[in-house]
Amino acid sequence: MKFSLSLTSVLLSSVLFAAPALAQTPEQIATAALEAAPVWDGHNDAPGQLRAQRRNMIGDFDFEDTIETDPEHSGHRSMHTDLPRLKQGRVGAQYWSVYVSAALSEPEAVQATIEQIDVTHRLIRRYPGDLALALTTDDVTAALKQGKIASLIGMEGGHSIGSSLAVLRQMYAIGARYMTLTHSKNTPWADSATDAPAHNGLTDFGKDLVREMNRMGMLVDLSHVSEKVMQDALDIAKAPVIFSHSGARAINGHARNVPDAVLRRLPDNGGVIMVVALPGFLNEGARQWFAEQLAEKTRLESLWQGQPAAVVSAMAAWNQANPQPLASIGDMADHIDHVRKIAGIDSIGIGGDYDGMATGPVGMEDVTGYPALFVELARRGYSQADLEKISFGNIMRAMRAAEAYAASQTGQPPIETPVPK
Repeated sequence: MKFSLSLTSVLLSSVLFAAPALAQTPEQIATAALEAAPVWDGHNDAPGQLRAQRRNMIGDFDFEDTIETDPEHSGHRSMHTDLPRLKQGRVGAQYWSVYVSAALSEPEAVQATIEQIDVTHRLIRRYPGDLALALTTDDVTAALKQGKIASLIGMEGGHSIGSSLAVLRQMYAIGARYMTLTHSKNTPWADSATDAPAHNGLTDFGKDLVREMNRMGMLVDLSHVSEKVMQDALDIAKAPVIFSHSGARAINGHARNVPDAVLRRLPDNGGVIMVVALPGFLNEGARQWFAEQLAEKTRLESLWQGQPAAVVSAMAAWNQANPQPLASIGDMADHIDHVRKIAGIDSIGIGGDYDGMATGPVGMEDVTGYPALFVELARRGYSQADLEKISFGNIMRAMRAAEAYAASQTGQPPIETPVPK
């Protein structure tokens, strides 16, 4: 008995003395996680920059370096995204957004979206050693094995289908794998988070659209939609939904963020909120500042009607006296913490919104910043397994589930709706 106790003490001492040497730093935990499961980002607007800056003429576009403004296209800011920076940011899969303006008429939006899908395909084909088109989760896995960035296409805004399920199906046929139901304005069948409610959520057509997306295997994206649309979609959905780039409304009250009542429903649905990096959606002080800035601009325009130079001068003075609060990596981590608290670790992903905003948070100004976020999460106690779910595993599971549901519906015919007379 005495020998057994002595041996136990020796073994316990060995473990205790060895523990500090075995402990991993947050940097090591984050590095190991991103090595095993690189970031699968939910939303990048680089295709929109190609449209805005180059009118989709990419014959001489250099995706190896977009930091310096091309003199031929002067007046445009540098992009947040290029191939070396994606690799530095440990991005392994990317949903490229094919957003077009919500101010376009529906026929114009349909054409413009097809043009954006086309330019995205052309960009992927121009860099076959770095990018690979991914239409399925198996394609994503194959791309990663080849050391390429799996490139998927997401449509941002239901105005892009012209209120037609036939157009929706054709968008899927040419590569779109998610669609955000609205953007900044209502569609004829769904309310936006940032427009006056017109439909009390989804119309009957909007509900059929969710069903048809599920039948095909296209992910339903609920970023940008009203809370009622979120709830309606969750009532109907037979496959996981996503929020491709949103935050937690409890941390920042912006209408674009997701309320706790919706977050609580994600585990039952299997859905994923891909937490956004846009500062105005992260930092509550920044949100308040933007509101105050808009109020001041409105006040000055009322005071100095017909005198735009006076408004510009006064606004410059106001901005100088009232610097914008800066969002931090910690702010983004706070949103992730809150989603974990309400919805659980299996409901979290990453949706940066790079090239669709002026800048990311301090330390995450462009796509190179993702490793710093994962280090911060590791500092907060997230395990390597947790980080692998956030970076990649959760969205892979959600998309696989959507594919599985679609496979189970193979015998179901497409939902038909009458075309206008």
